[in-house]
Amino acid sequence: MYKVKSKTKISEVVTLDEAMKLAKEMNELVTIEGDAVEIIGFFGVDAVLEGKCPDGSDYTWKKRRR
Repeated sequence: MYKVKSKTKISEVVTLDEAMKLAKEMNELVTIEGDAVEIIGFFGVDAVLEGKCPDGSDYTWKKRRR
């Protein structure tokens, strides 16, 4: 069982594939939790150009190198 959480909604699905499809349909930052795994992200983003996602929203995740 996997939980897909956004700011406004929590849904449960059976497989990780279903969770990722649902996350893409939600079109917002989500957390997928289940089977000792936690995935956080904005699913369905194909490209980030000049800090913007394809839908025009800001891409705000930052990765720091150590």
